[in-house]
Amino acid sequence: MQFTEASLGRVWVLRLEDGDRLPDTIEQFARDRQLRQALVFYLGGAGDGSRLVVGPEKDLSKGIIPTLFTLTGPQEVLAVGTIFANEANQPILHLHAAVGREGNASVGCTRAGVDVWLVGEVVILEIIGAEAHRRRNPANGFELLEVGPAK
Repeated sequence: MQFTEASLGRVWVLRLEDGDRLPDTIEQFARDRQLRQALVFYLGGAGDGSRLVVGPEKDLSKGIIPTLFTLTGPQEVLAVGTIFANEANQPILHLHAAVGREGNASVGCTRAGVDVWLVGEVVILEIIGAEAHRRRNPANGFELLEVGPAK
């Protein structure tokens, strides 16, 4: 386990509009405000054709290949995630969402592109003083969270 102590900084409440895209819209918001670490909550809708990463393919011998799931019709969404800056000091959102429609549900990462349907409510809590960042892992290519001073 790795850990660091931190405190809360600025707090934002956002209303995303129909067609705004996750994670792009929130990452751009973070860049515009020099936000490098945060906790993010999302409540709202996802539009038809949005995509989630729902796991890796089973055959890991070729590396980690994401499995994508495309949403059909508008879906209800509840999501939580974090923002941490990568090695280029750019904020990267890692947001996992539970989506559902008519009693059917899926869970996955929004990295593949989720379009807001009608409205999306977002609360962002800035994290101050944490020694944490995302660093590309050469074994799998992911920008994983590392806790401790940046190298």
